[in-house]
Amino acid sequence: MALASAALGQVPPTVTDADIERARQSHRMPTDAELARVPLPAAPRVDALPQPVTKAPIDLEVLAKGFDNDAAQPAFAAAAGPALLVFVSFSMPEATIGRLLDQAERAGATLVLRGLVNGSLRNTVERMQRLIGERRVAVQIDPQAFDRFSIVRTPSFVLLRSGASAQPCSSGTCLASDQFVMAAGDVSLDYALSFFERSAPAMARDASSLLQRMKGVSR
Repeated sequence: MALASAALGQVPPTVTDADIERARQSHRMPTDAELARVPLPAAPRVDALPQPVTKAPIDLEVLAKGFDNDAAQPAFAAAAGPALLVFVSFSMPEATIGRLLDQAERAGATLVLRGLVNGSLRNTVERMQRLIGERRVAVQIDPQAFDRFSIVRTPSFVLLRSGASAQPCSSGTCLASDQFVMAAGDVSLDYALSFFERSAPAMARDASSLLQRMKGVSR
């Protein structure tokens, strides 16, 4: 308490005009002339900054065009020759999907998914991109195609004959039964094409053509 009492009893120092002037000079603002002599830092070159290495992502619009019922186009709509569709799902083993991707790339087939992963288009794209890697293969989300061809099991394979034309129906577009052939089962794409070639004489030529394409043989 003695120390505290002595501190409270001290007399504050006297501040003179000279003290105020010295403080003002020590902390004054620089003049315009002084500021003009300060060199400005060079602007950073944005084009010289390191650029991230990116891989071209899957086209979101192309992947999802079949998912929008108002703007849907069948996966086979633009096919000038025979069209081959491979219906897959993410419940299949990734090794199986990978093999089908390899085969679809060689045959020019389109992989068709029913819907999205966790309801997210971005999650679907990221997972499909990881599976596709450097392959060049078409992938489309088309839930109507699963109904159109009565797909209840994956993988399923649908071969549409050259020149097949769709007609409006309750599923959006339908094809006559003589316009396509289908099979389901855990088999390779070339096995499915060989099955079509043997069992569907009307589709044998188209199936054979796609088999030759897979083997890299031009006809």
